[in-house]
Amino acid sequence: MGLNPQQLAAVKHFETPLLVLAGAGSGKTGVITQKIAWLIEKQGYSPTSIVAVTFTNKASNEMRARLKKQLGPAQMKGLTISTFHRLGMDILHKDGEAMGLRKGFTILDQGDSLSTMRELIREDNAGIEERDLQNIISNWKNEFITPAGALASATEDQDRIAALLYAKYNELIRACNSVDFDDLISLPVELLREHTEIRDKWRGKIRHMLVDEYQDTNAAQYELVRLLVDKFGALTAVGDDDQSIYSWRGAKPENLMNLKVDYPNLRVIKLEQNYRSSQRILRCANAVISHNPHEFEKALWSDLGIGDMLRVSTCKHTLDEAEWVAAEILTRHYQKDTRWGDFAILYRSNFQSRAFEQSMREKQIPYTVSGGSSFFDKPEIKDMLAYLKLLVNPDDDTAFLRCINTPRREIGPTTLAKLGQHARNRNISMFAACHDMGLETQLDGRPLHRLQRFANWLTLNADNAERGDTLAVVKGVFEDIEYNDWIQTQYETPGKAQRAIENTVELFAWIERLLTNNEDQKDQPLSDVVRSLCLHDMLSRQDDESDSNEVQMMTLHAAKGLEFPHVFMVGMEEDLLPHRNSIEGETIEEERRLAYVGMTRARHTLTFTRSRARQQFGETGACEPSRFLDDLPPEDVTFMGELDSATAEQTRAAGKSALKGLMDLLSAD
Repeated sequence: MGLNPQQLAAVKHFETPLLVLAGAGSGKTGVITQKIAWLIEKQGYSPTSIVAVTFTNKASNEMRARLKKQLGPAQMKGLTISTFHRLGMDILHKDGEAMGLRKGFTILDQGDSLSTMRELIREDNAGIEERDLQNIISNWKNEFITPAGALASATEDQDRIAALLYAKYNELIRACNSVDFDDLISLPVELLREHTEIRDKWRGKIRHMLVDEYQDTNAAQYELVRLLVDKFGALTAVGDDDQSIYSWRGAKPENLMNLKVDYPNLRVIKLEQNYRSSQRILRCANAVISHNPHEFEKALWSDLGIGDMLRVSTCKHTLDEAEWVAAEILTRHYQKDTRWGDFAILYRSNFQSRAFEQSMREKQIPYTVSGGSSFFDKPEIKDMLAYLKLLVNPDDDTAFLRCINTPRREIGPTTLAKLGQHARNRNISMFAACHDMGLETQLDGRPLHRLQRFANWLTLNADNAERGDTLAVVKGVFEDIEYNDWIQTQYETPGKAQRAIENTVELFAWIERLLTNNEDQKDQPLSDVVRSLCLHDMLSRQDDESDSNEVQMMTLHAAKGLEFPHVFMVGMEEDLLPHRNSIEGETIEEERRLAYVGMTRARHTLTFTRSRARQQFGETGACEPSRFLDDLPPEDVTFMGELDSATAEQTRAAGKSALKGLMDLLSAD
């Protein structure tokens, strides 16, 4: 198997629940995939009885790709490797009717959810920001707090307002036969708690469950796993308490410790050999994280060699810091032929990227900043998804409102307001209200005719999609509304319009693949395709699929799970890392874990930078070095720029010389 003794022990243990305490770069993905293969090939487990769960599409795709190299198609058939949210979606798809969901329910993305809340706030004239409300409701759902419970425990006016809006929000999206992202976990938990026969069915189906990144589970995800795993604990949990950095998402690192309570016969196997970083990098990372309390003690080690000294460069100010980093990258690229893509610049907060982007552009260094706009953020893709949602769930009011005047159908806001009020009074969807007899008391003539014509057209196409060539029907819908002509009117230049049209072609191609290329099920219904697209949209925003030869710039949070040969951790100052909020809130432990995560992304070289002064809110103030720098072993670190050292100026001069040489070479051509 090519595994070390601890990895092999983790693969072969299945008699009792298992916690694999997997340090950074210790090969945890290999352990999970090898264990799945071992259960199937050596223990005779059916692929349909194994469920592996992780947090991102990228991680699940990597697991699936590794297993395909080892197992044949028959051994992979029926194997579940998915994200938590996709698993929840599957449970609701199969058994959601017990929770009042009808077949063909749709998933609200973050934007749709926010729009719904915005309308509720406007209607009630409530004094609360929509994003604050969204975060509050999300936290309540993940902690299993019902609207009634939230209202009962409210002590402040703001809490009472939020609780009342929470109740209206839930009622509205259920009336539209929709769920939001948080419902994909909280509703399956409620389902399994309340319906013993359904819980027993799922427990009987799952013979072994493997969960990656267990330290990132929130209360709802932890409870979902507990309900799905039977009393014997057929569970392998893989995690690292030192890499728990998502408390703001509700992640609870104590979930690792809770395993010992839920499963007294839990076995713990530690993976401490690191296959990524040099010994110096790991020594420094261990020194930083050692100041945190630990339920499970571990220390990463490596046999990859001692490695280069770590560097701490002190710069005059923010722009000087960015110039220094750019010069370093430029010098190494041209003097040592290092790929641009081998460099990463990691920072605590997004605003820090601006100065570095400016320096990269000035020196003509190709770079990419993570967190750019998603394919699904493009207006034409959002339009198309709205139409697809309506085809499978006409009661989706959010999609209905986006489609009704895209393209324009001369249905004005007054008409829509009357339609919406009638739908609310009758407790039906806006689509259903179009044919409700009572609507004639609110609307007549052309407005009523236009609404009914749209509803009739939608019904016809939805029926055709159910009965015939789904892809042809979907394409026909956009030909009917002359969508490409509409796109031409929405963009300033023909070039931009053409790129938008190309995006629609790409989405059609994707839909075709989803309809016909599923390994386990041919000719999926359109409802499954739409749910897959919506879920991919929400999860792909966390993934980094880029493999381009560009300097990678991203937050420390976004860097988790990635690795780079050469890492620059910038802004190593008090109030930045650790962040001011964590200092004031006394949550330094998570900031220390965040620093540890950043350090263990580095394979060969790790450089820290800080500024003596930094401008914020229009004022320049002195900066104190991050307390984490004090934890670094002096024998492993070179400090630069602290006094009157000429090192920084020499590096800049070298960078300028390299750039001049390149420009001379280009001009000679």
